[in-house]
Amino acid sequence: MTRSGYRRTAGLLLATALGLTASACGTDEAPAGDDAQPAAEGSAAGPVSITVNCMPPKTNKAQRATFQEDLDAFQKLNPNIKITKATDAFPCYEPRTFEAKLAGGQLETVFYVNFPNVGRLMESGQAADITPYVGELKTFKDYNASIDIFKKDGKIYGLPTDGYGMGLVYNRDVFTKAGLDPGTPPRTWAEVQAAAKKIAALGPGYVGFGEYSGNNVGGWHFTASLYGRGGDVLTPDGRKAAFNTPEGRAVLENLKQMRWTDNSMGSKLYIDWPALMKAMAGGKMGMMLGAPDVLIGLRNDFQAKFDNYAVTAMPEAKALFNGGAGYMINPKATPEQIRAGLKWIEYEFLTPGKGQLDYVRAKGAGLTVGQPYPDLYGADTPSGQEVLKLRTENANVDPAQFALWAEGSKGIPPKAEPGPYAQEIYAILDTPMSAVLTRQDADIDQLLADAEAKVNALLEKKG
Repeated sequence: MTRSGYRRTAGLLLATALGLTASACGTDEAPAGDDAQPAAEGSAAGPVSITVNCMPPKTNKAQRATFQEDLDAFQKLNPNIKITKATDAFPCYEPRTFEAKLAGGQLETVFYVNFPNVGRLMESGQAADITPYVGELKTFKDYNASIDIFKKDGKIYGLPTDGYGMGLVYNRDVFTKAGLDPGTPPRTWAEVQAAAKKIAALGPGYVGFGEYSGNNVGGWHFTASLYGRGGDVLTPDGRKAAFNTPEGRAVLENLKQMRWTDNSMGSKLYIDWPALMKAMAGGKMGMMLGAPDVLIGLRNDFQAKFDNYAVTAMPEAKALFNGGAGYMINPKATPEQIRAGLKWIEYEFLTPGKGQLDYVRAKGAGLTVGQPYPDLYGADTPSGQEVLKLRTENANVDPAQFALWAEGSKGIPPKAEPGPYAQEIYAILDTPMSAVLTRQDADIDQLLADAEAKVNALLEKKG
């Protein structure tokens, strides 16, 4: 879904992280410096005013402070650009809030977008064509293939700033307590099931494996597990559902068995992203699916002991679910605002040594440095080499926490989220995920058939 520096998302990353209720979303708006005043928008002769979103919330004090520092520094370097409003959010993409602002034309000049939404925004004309301006960005030529998702008919409509690949996140301390070796985490789903049973046997409150069950994140994780087993959500042409298969049944059967036969998943439902993250941070959950940046979210947003966690490759994966996020420009923006917005994106997210890539500052602020993301540039490009150098020189985390994921994910084909209607498809797939975790008599074949019919109807309606 989403991910960014603090998973701005949700993701952040990843997102990118979805499903927080609208009432829980951050709504504070911070002025970008004491002297930031509204200016005549789009004026070529005078200051250009823009607004941005995805400012870290007040609860994330360290990253909010560095973001404010960047706002101030950017405007000093660019005195004719005034960022008059920076809207915070946690996570940065929340479906209901985003859709309401999009429909009402209330999105900021520069707005965060997770990969599944990029296609439909380009298709519907809800993002500005930035093709004439990207040549002005110093780092643009160094992008890896992640830029391709923002291209349509030879034009460019946004810039990726983050990316992720799914893995298995686990608590090393819990593994040790359960007599499991944290240096050799599960590599198959059978091993995940066996490890989960041992963890649950530790006593009240211990959960072997946690999983989402609603608010789109249930369907998101169904997709991740399905891809890993070699399945697909949609047919290659994107016109029909393709998950009512042995691979789809295997995903649900596995969860049903762990929940009801093994009792290794506990009885609590984790309907949204924060719920499962909070449970994992509590120190009694053994495993969950997640990208490597989940470790950062556990520490920064849920106050978990960072050293206790690690991430390994998806069990027996045949394809690696991957996604990410970036920024687009409001189609109402003037050329001057587009240029200003792109300058901000480059400064904050794409310049080695600045913004999210300022690893010297991050290390000094006690933030984590050394995780293998974001991965935006070709390894042999100047930007890619500089990012790797700075990241390596300032690393303050144990590389072993990410090493099994990095090594185990090599060679696994990446697989993108299921098209421009991914969020609506995830909402439909929430139902079978929730059903197998709440009803011991859940009929998996019927659940998949019902979901298949609903997705097919959705796709037919969308044309």
